[in-house]
Amino acid sequence: MPKNSKVVKRELDDEVIESVKDLLSNEDSSDDAFKKSELMVDDQEEKDVDVEEGSDVEDERPAWNSKLQYILAQVGFSVGLGNVWRFPYLCQKNGGGAYLVPYLILLLIIGIPLFFLELAVGQRIRRGSIGVWNYISPKLGGIGFASCVVCFFVALYYNVIIGWSLFYFSQSFQHPLPWDQCPLVKNASHTFVEPECEKSSATTYYWYREALNISSSLSESGGLNWKMTICLLAAWVMVCLAMIKGIQSSGKIMYFSSLFPYVVLLCFLIRGLLLNGSVDGIRHMFTPKLEIMLEPKVWREAATQVFFALGLGFGGVIAFSSYNKRDNNCHFDAVLVSFINFFTSVLATLVVFAVLGFKANIINEKCVIQNSEKILKLLKMGNLSQDMIPHHINFSSITAEDYNLVYDIIQKVKEEQFDSLGLKSCQIEDELDKAVQGTGLAFIAFTEAMTHFPASPFWSVMFFLMLVNLGLGSMFGTIEGIITPIVDTFKVRKEILTVICCLVAFFIGLIFVQRSGNYFVTMFDDYSATLPLLIVVILENIAVIRIYGIDKFMEDLKDMLGFSPSQYYYYMWKYVSPFVLLCLLVASIVQMGLSPPGYNAWIEETAMEEFHSYPTWGMIVCISLMVLAILPVPIVFMVRRCNLIDDSSGSLASVSYKRGRIIKEPVNLEGDNTSLIHGKSPSEVSSPNFGKNIYRKQTGSPTLDTAPNGRYGIGYLMADMPDMPESDL
Repeated sequence: MPKNSKVVKRELDDEVIESVKDLLSNEDSSDDAFKKSELMVDDQEEKDVDVEEGSDVEDERPAWNSKLQYILAQVGFSVGLGNVWRFPYLCQKNGGGAYLVPYLILLLIIGIPLFFLELAVGQRIRRGSIGVWNYISPKLGGIGFASCVVCFFVALYYNVIIGWSLFYFSQSFQHPLPWDQCPLVKNASHTFVEPECEKSSATTYYWYREALNISSSLSESGGLNWKMTICLLAAWVMVCLAMIKGIQSSGKIMYFSSLFPYVVLLCFLIRGLLLNGSVDGIRHMFTPKLEIMLEPKVWREAATQVFFALGLGFGGVIAFSSYNKRDNNCHFDAVLVSFINFFTSVLATLVVFAVLGFKANIINEKCVIQNSEKILKLLKMGNLSQDMIPHHINFSSITAEDYNLVYDIIQKVKEEQFDSLGLKSCQIEDELDKAVQGTGLAFIAFTEAMTHFPASPFWSVMFFLMLVNLGLGSMFGTIEGIITPIVDTFKVRKEILTVICCLVAFFIGLIFVQRSGNYFVTMFDDYSATLPLLIVVILENIAVIRIYGIDKFMEDLKDMLGFSPSQYYYYMWKYVSPFVLLCLLVASIVQMGLSPPGYNAWIEETAMEEFHSYPTWGMIVCISLMVLAILPVPIVFMVRRCNLIDDSSGSLASVSYKRGRIIKEPVNLEGDNTSLIHGKSPSEVSSPNFGKNIYRKQTGSPTLDTAPNGRYGIGYLMADMPDMPESDL
């Protein structure tokens, strides 16, 4: 071999070695790129990106500015007017302090587990209620639409209550308060007290006549109440301005609307404890009546209160949670918000009964004075003997204890003629046993108590401003339960949708500011939400636990939280919660069937409430509310079941849902099935760049649109690929 041939051979060998090194390095780099691309596929599923049909741009989902803002939003939504005027009434009615036992048990059995479930699915799937249930099972996609309908019904009348609070708030800047005294009526000869007010009370008259100007029946509309119409408009303007930018605008308002009620409640509690008789009210409140606790009705009402106190089924919980990061500890959030809600209810109960104890003490003092004067008259007339009266009794400054002593003596001595004497027993407990709730508590009983406060206008302003904030916090979550699912599903502009929603709700809500509007509020409150929401939450539980699979859901929670949730939730979700919910549904249906459908009408002539049955058209409205709220569930099920909607999009593909992912089914596609890139023959296909795009394809399976910025980019995988892991929640 020539000398230079060795050199040439060495050079060739070097080139071969270098070529092999290049190949190996290229292989390694392409392999790394392939691995990275696989990670990119997984990451794409994990990113908070909306890739919807018809959208070529990945729309980053909004997020909360801080964890505190999110917690305040959930607290503001769950803590509402019911905590102030419903829970204290139930607590007093159902055994006092003993009622807290069934309430806490049911909070642990259905409250926290179901609240945790809604938080988890919203946070994992990052969609509103429509998108979440479409993702899990398209046939149950109607659950999300049903939640939206219920939210809309509730928002219609809930904002009316905020309007009432705004009216009282605006009237509180005067001294004395306008509901402090009965108005005087003047005629040609003399001046006298308004008869309707004299037969009832100043606060009752102001509520029914001055504020509502209420008619005598549901059928008598009486035209619009313009004062309340303006207040309703103001309430919807406030909601619209707060919600128009979504959580970016409403989240900042939460710092005030969620925290301010606690400031007011604490101030009222401190002030209330300093009032005479407040301790009597609190003692009466928490004196346990254990025998009542064993009644089934108590457990049914406790379960209903737990259910609605946390806002389950409305979609607001899911909507707020969908703006979280996927690794947020939603289990901690569920427990925290649930117990904040419970302790808020207890705090509100303390405040309410401290104030009602003060009010009862004042009424009891008036009762003692009036009946003592009757006894003095009877003594002067000789109907009673002075020997009956103990020597230490001084009628000019008689106490409640001394009066009750005299009352008992007279009752024993004059047993046969006692009823004709017209004396009354003046017991604080009798006054506290008069259970009041809802508007009767807020706008009548509480307002009457505040008229006896020093600086009563200040406390009235604080109280009604608190009611406005409590109402707004719940309204934000309710409207979010409508806006977020629709925006996620139909990709409309949130600002435009919010304005349209508020305008439509305001014009429909005009039925609630007629003179008969209060009766419509009662109707909607009784029939538009209770049964539909129970059905919605039962279906939510079935969708996640039975259809999606509880084992898979527990694995998703472990992946999302970083730890395995307690097996307690496994058994609650799978067995206990569905059973309790079904029992509650049956009990609610039975209760609704046994209770005659009707409302309490205010009769001007007698100045009293009188029960009226709904007319035929009223019954039709009640039934329609329940049917319309739950109708989306069977409609969507049948549409999906029978494939009644053609989802074809031009000549490209049709989109459907299957087990939590979007599937693209091509129409009239041409080309070699072995091609990785749709539309090109193998000879036209360039070597794949693994670092940018990887699409696996099974022989005989439909082809993915390979455009990386197309409708279905990385992250939307074919559902029928056996070699690809099925993506979980």
